[in-house]
Amino acid sequence: MALTEAQKRANQKYNAKAYDQIKIVVPKGNREIFKEAAAAAGESLNAYVIGAVVNRMKAEGRSELPAKSTSETEEQANE
Repeated sequence: MALTEAQKRANQKYNAKAYDQIKIVVPKGNREIFKEAAAAAGESLNAYVIGAVVNRMKAEGRSELPAKSTSETEEQANE
């Protein structure tokens, strides 16, 4: 069932309040490669990238890891 315009606006308002957005720039063609890798892992591109960042932070021994897990963040971002 498609969302009404009011539901779309409500979702946009919630997402603007609850989430930060990060835009990354990659060379042409890499987006598709990353998307395919994410799909092969059974994840969205967003979850895949967040997972990679969190894993890198863990490997570097950083203590300030994100409060929410990748799956929670991804589920809420898709609402």
